[in-house]
Amino acid sequence: MRLYKKSSTSVDEENPYWMSFSDVMSALLIIFILASVVLIIQLMEIQKELEKQKEEFNQDIVELQQAEQVRRTILHEAADLLKQRGIRVTVSENDTVLSIPNEILGFGTAEYEIGPNYQNTALEIGEVLSQVISRDNRVEYLDTIFVEGHTDNRPLKGFLGKGNWGLSAFRAISLWQLWNKMLPAQYQLNDLQNKEAQPLFSVSGYGPTRPVTELQETEEHYRANRRIDIRFTIRRPSSAEYKRVSGRLEGATL
Repeated sequence: MRLYKKSSTSVDEENPYWMSFSDVMSALLIIFILASVVLIIQLMEIQKELEKQKEEFNQDIVELQQAEQVRRTILHEAADLLKQRGIRVTVSENDTVLSIPNEILGFGTAEYEIGPNYQNTALEIGEVLSQVISRDNRVEYLDTIFVEGHTDNRPLKGFLGKGNWGLSAFRAISLWQLWNKMLPAQYQLNDLQNKEAQPLFSVSGYGPTRPVTELQETEEHYRANRRIDIRFTIRRPSSAEYKRVSGRLEGATL
């Protein structure tokens, strides 16, 4: 009687290729898991960066809103204080401009000097502006305050060859120089600086290009356009800062 011994050779030993295939699949699975973990970590980092950028962007918006409010407060406080002194100015152009009418400054046709009878009123305006701007660190929200000169639309020959453009600039310069020369030391406007340590005030002339009344046929119309505007501009994020934040936000959402 013959006894047959059953072979103890396993299926894996008989199929070495199957054993290699399972090892490869296991390795690939591990690699996939590791890659998934890395991807998740990267996505989490991107999400954190996105939230940080959004927070910075929102902070810029809040600061811009605060600056807008500060500007409105300055303009309306100045107008109210001047009204209490019997000096009537107007706040115009979406709460950005304090407009000083000609009857307060007394500019005659083709004239730019502020006459002696009008100087005290002009100085009171400068004093009030200094008071309201200097309160509560408001100056930190401002970029530039322009003293803007304007004329009517009647052609002006001569005037150093600059016509109405030169006349309007000289009117603004005349008021600015009066403030610098005659305002008391505690109200000096040329000492004020913005957050970048630059002079806060500047002057500009617009000639007849920004009339308050398009119809200019009577002396009343002409007189209305001979004026000085005090334009307040606020600090804003630079275009480069906007682009940098915007680019990061777009890149993080792709």
